[in-house]
Amino acid sequence: MRGLFVTGTDTGVGKTVLSAALMLRFPEAAYWKPIQTGTRDDTGDDTAEVQRLSGGRVIDEGVRLPDPVSPHLAARRAGMRIELPGRKNDGTVYIAEGAGGVLVPVNESETMADLMTILGLPVIVAVRTTLGTINHTLLTLEALRARKLRIAGVVMIGDRNADNRAAIEHYGKVAVLAEMPRFDPLTQESLRAWAENLPKDLIA
Repeated sequence: MRGLFVTGTDTGVGKTVLSAALMLRFPEAAYWKPIQTGTRDDTGDDTAEVQRLSGGRVIDEGVRLPDPVSPHLAARRAGMRIELPGRKNDGTVYIAEGAGGVLVPVNESETMADLMTILGLPVIVAVRTTLGTINHTLLTLEALRARKLRIAGVVMIGDRNADNRAAIEHYGKVAVLAEMPRFDPLTQESLRAWAENLPKDLIA
């Protein structure tokens, strides 16, 4: 299985916009969000948002739950149990996006990290630039490394903060691949211009 897995330090950090940017950088890829919560209205449909921003191929299959809460709780409220999907070996290049952060629970015994382990894709971590990001980022990197997951790098999202970037690179022993601003307005054109600066060798 080839591609990248996009995770974040927490929910709302910017994983979906980063996923759309990766789709623009790698137009041969297909976007896939295996587990998605908060789909009660259009504002929670990350798959539709990536398709709007990238115009690329999306695979709209997987678990879709209406409540905007952790996957394990959303599933419990819906009277079901989430079963993690298997690894895909169909030749497609995937930009896969997780729900929440690395250790968000998906059922009574598994977390999003277990899905990453199954898929075996290199992981890109979306992080904030603001106060608290150093600790959150280092904890996320530690959790990924404990599971022997390959880290492709970090993307910092928000107003530029050179000190936080330097600390993440130094203490996390990781490359900050790029710094993404909060786009206003957020359009396909503005995102495409930014995405052109992402390393082309992220996908082997």
